[in-house]
Amino acid sequence: MPEANAPAAGDAREEQGQSILYKIVQGVAIWFGMQLLMKQLTGGNNAQTVTTKDASGNIVQVPANTGEIPAYQLRPSNLDEGAVWNPIPQRLVPIWPSDSSVDIVVTLSSSFVPVKISSVPEEYVALKEKGFKLGNWTDTRVAETTFTVPSSVQKNGTLWGHFYIGLTGSNLDPKQPGFDPATAFHFVYPLTQYIPKKKEAKTRNLLEDRPEVEEEEPEEETIGPIIANYYHPNTSLSFVPDTGIFNYPQTHPAIRQFIHVEPTGARDGSGQNSWYYPVLYVNTFWQMRSHMILLNETVKTLPLRLDLSNMKSWKFNILASVDFNSKQQALQAAYGGPIAGGGDGSEIEIIKEMFLDTNPYLLAVTAAVSVAHLLLEMLAFGSDIAHYRKKKDNVGISVRSILANVFMQTVIFLYLIDNSQNTSWMILGSQGIGILIEFWKITTVVNVRVRPAPPGSLIPYRVAFEDKYQLSETEEKTKEYDEIAFKYMYIAGVPLIIGYAIWSLVYESHKSWYSYILTTLVGSVYAYGFLMMVPSLYINYRLKSVAHMPAKAMMYKFLNTFIDDLFAFTIKMPFLYRLATFRDDIIFFIYLYQRWAYRVDYTRVNEFGQGGDDEPEEKKTDPKALPEADVAAEKIEGTAKSSGADTGAAKKRK
Repeated sequence: MPEANAPAAGDAREEQGQSILYKIVQGVAIWFGMQLLMKQLTGGNNAQTVTTKDASGNIVQVPANTGEIPAYQLRPSNLDEGAVWNPIPQRLVPIWPSDSSVDIVVTLSSSFVPVKISSVPEEYVALKEKGFKLGNWTDTRVAETTFTVPSSVQKNGTLWGHFYIGLTGSNLDPKQPGFDPATAFHFVYPLTQYIPKKKEAKTRNLLEDRPEVEEEEPEEETIGPIIANYYHPNTSLSFVPDTGIFNYPQTHPAIRQFIHVEPTGARDGSGQNSWYYPVLYVNTFWQMRSHMILLNETVKTLPLRLDLSNMKSWKFNILASVDFNSKQQALQAAYGGPIAGGGDGSEIEIIKEMFLDTNPYLLAVTAAVSVAHLLLEMLAFGSDIAHYRKKKDNVGISVRSILANVFMQTVIFLYLIDNSQNTSWMILGSQGIGILIEFWKITTVVNVRVRPAPPGSLIPYRVAFEDKYQLSETEEKTKEYDEIAFKYMYIAGVPLIIGYAIWSLVYESHKSWYSYILTTLVGSVYAYGFLMMVPSLYINYRLKSVAHMPAKAMMYKFLNTFIDDLFAFTIKMPFLYRLATFRDDIIFFIYLYQRWAYRVDYTRVNEFGQGGDDEPEEKKTDPKALPEADVAAEKIEGTAKSSGADTGAAKKRK
């Protein structure tokens, strides 16, 4: 009885709820346990300092995370018996405790060689801070200045940053007497970057005469890329505490460039291991090329902002490695070297621009739908191919629209290549695949043949599109409606294209006549390209049916259209391509209306060219006997007709 079963059901729900709660508590407990274990193994946030006495009996504080290697202050004066001094240290341990307090001075110079800090002009002292605590995540310092650009830097020279770092109260100047490498160190790092310069396309108004200056100053042919000197006004400096023990020879080059080994050549008893100073990461990861200043003789003064803080070791490893690899790829691409996945090494620049210039909420939504976009695009391609493979007739298909779409997609693809510096490879790839599918569609609808041209033609051969078989009545109507739709489309589209071409030629500048033709064609495609879908909508209207349309592929494509609307604000692409993403929305809403107006018509074929009962079964129920020849003829005629051609004989699907 229901009354008897009710308590049992309630107990089951209560038991299930307790089980879920138990799993949640268990998961939280495991997470806290793992965190506690990691803190015990790595020392957590405890101060990594041990107080001891050195060989002279002085009380010193040394790092406690050096493992088997003794602290620098406790290093042996001689190597162990039989040990050999290695010029390249194998393992490195911190020379100072990871919670030390340090002083830092940063100066600017056009020379790699340091000078006395006291002799540096005030405008070239960019940063001077005391008592900065390593490992204190709330301790941040900011310095801003403006300096006069040295003449050598204006002429493609390097602007060097000299970094003087030491324990609080120690002598930071290596040119002064009393400087001790045990308490201070100095290194240099370039604050300018040599980056391959992108070729700027020269444009002009094609109706104007070429300037005579071009004849007097012919361009010299240069082999390889043009390297230019760039400067970014914002630089972040981050100390990285708790970096632990380094296996120096196997350390990634991106990390190794920021590791500064003790300079006296001191080793532990084995002669193999040494010590390193705290890692100061000169963070150029977020320095975008679009925000950089090209240095030349016209640049007289420059601003500089330095942000000093601490950074987690894992974050430092990621940023330094990605930044180093992206710059190496860009340099390799500039010299014509191959890069995995293609591109020019600037793809990471596009991603960083998205993070910097896009609203965080919009960026999060974009990242979430990116996966959906790729999935829907694959499903659309697959469904489109399946539709045309299984379709039995040409009912509702606008052959002219397919041919026109091939032409338009090719024009867009050539335009994107012509503007490849402003186009993502994801856009180029999807465009290329779409062209191949459109070409394949043509072969499924008609036979593509090369035939001799008519007498008097300049070209000896021509490409002919021939029907695969004798068309049925409905297919003939489709062909007729297609011609009518294109007739009116030509009347509406050709004047618009001609008007746009004249306006572009008069008021816009172009790289060449080829670029002008491409830009005009693609501008017409983007502005009036939705007219290519009008014939299909017109055929739907005249047939009063959408059953012949690839419904799944259409839905996938239109869903992707709305995702493209979102991408239009985040992904780098030409303006005209961005504008065209909103064009297809109009067609989508008209198609939705037709889906509603011509809901399901069982007298028409479905999306796979199927509809009603099989025609041979209908003929079996015919009691009239026909001559053998007539039966054969009717069978042949029946196979040529679609099920939608004879509306009276079609039946509902089983």
